[in-house]
Amino acid sequence: MHRCGPIDVDLALVGGGGAASLVLAALDRRRVRDLRIAVVDPVHRRGQDRTWAFWDEPGNDLDPLLAASWHRVEVVTPWRSRVLDLAPLRYAMVRSRPIYDRAAEAERRLGAVRVDAPADVLDDGGGRVTVRADDGTPLVRASWVLDSRPRPPRRAGRTNWLQHFRGWWLAADVPLFDPDRAILMDFRTPQPARGVSFGYLLPVSSRYALVEYTGFTPTLLSDAGYDAALTDYRDLLGLDPARLTVREVENGVIPMTDAAFDSRPSPRVTRLGTAGGATRSSTGFTFSAMRRQAEQVAAALAAGRPPVPAPAYPGRHRWMDAVALRALDRGWVAGPEFFDRLFDRNPVERVLRFLDGTTTPAEEAAVMGSTRLLPMVAATVGDAAARLRDRLVPARRAATWTVPPAVVGDPVRESDTG
Repeated sequence: MHRCGPIDVDLALVGGGGAASLVLAALDRRRVRDLRIAVVDPVHRRGQDRTWAFWDEPGNDLDPLLAASWHRVEVVTPWRSRVLDLAPLRYAMVRSRPIYDRAAEAERRLGAVRVDAPADVLDDGGGRVTVRADDGTPLVRASWVLDSRPRPPRRAGRTNWLQHFRGWWLAADVPLFDPDRAILMDFRTPQPARGVSFGYLLPVSSRYALVEYTGFTPTLLSDAGYDAALTDYRDLLGLDPARLTVREVENGVIPMTDAAFDSRPSPRVTRLGTAGGATRSSTGFTFSAMRRQAEQVAAALAAGRPPVPAPAYPGRHRWMDAVALRALDRGWVAGPEFFDRLFDRNPVERVLRFLDGTTTPAEEAAVMGSTRLLPMVAATVGDAAARLRDRLVPARRAATWTVPPAVVGDPVRESDTG
């Protein structure tokens, strides 16, 4: 509800997507009832506008919300097919409707006020933050602001790719899918001249599944290009189009960049989601990091501390992402070969935790040691030289970036820009 004049609160959530929804649910679980909360967003999120998938251990608060989960997944390269047993982990899918519904219920119990207006400027005065509309009108005054809107980085990237995808939710008139096994990555798709592509299949039941085509490239495809790629991949899987109906279509674009995002642009403003560094730049994974941010924010507020989460990923992971992106961008490493070696030479749990940013330095050394040495050394040297140039000529790295379109769905890479 939008009220005349600014609203005074303890906490303002600017942006009401996945990141804010997870924060509201975490605050509700911890029974934080003594905070005045406002949600500032012109759109009240409802329904199925996103799909997230992630790996974790069963037995947590998301269990009742899941659309499906798998303990076995398949990784396919031009050279081999592997069926991986994820135990003790699982690969799980959740659609946006139950996330938004849980957040709406949490919002009601927390007594949060909704401001249905777009925020523009966050004016941090030291003691309070004023959230202003684009015409300068003050909407909210808050002690703390959590901002999950897409924001440009503090420093432009040295490598800037996009993870882009289109998926078809397919309904079959006869059983066609194995609901006990998902295809996590299938690199038999035609590979672009510069970048990587793969398909995947996430079955919800024997008659309903998501089939998706994904590209890691500097540029997007046309609408016709995505549909042609999906048609080819459907045929590669041996799925009879006469038996299938496309029930839903989802699209998305996620930045894959070594740009530096400013997770705390002022003392009382914290950014969440992609703008807060939650997107893993080498893979696009975001959802698990957003969950960690939400839990840390809720724990801090419950204890009377500032709602400032830890960095989404260790600094060494951001460095490894920059090196990997450089190697892929220069063509020194081929994507299918990179992932083939990764899964071939490491336990699957180690690979999944590495992609999620939760491995130890010793495990990371083992993972990096499974890649081809000379290309990664060249990428490391190139990255170090680029960092040195940036220090000598900092103006060259001024952040100029167009924020990609908001993500509509992201089953494999867990993404939500906020």
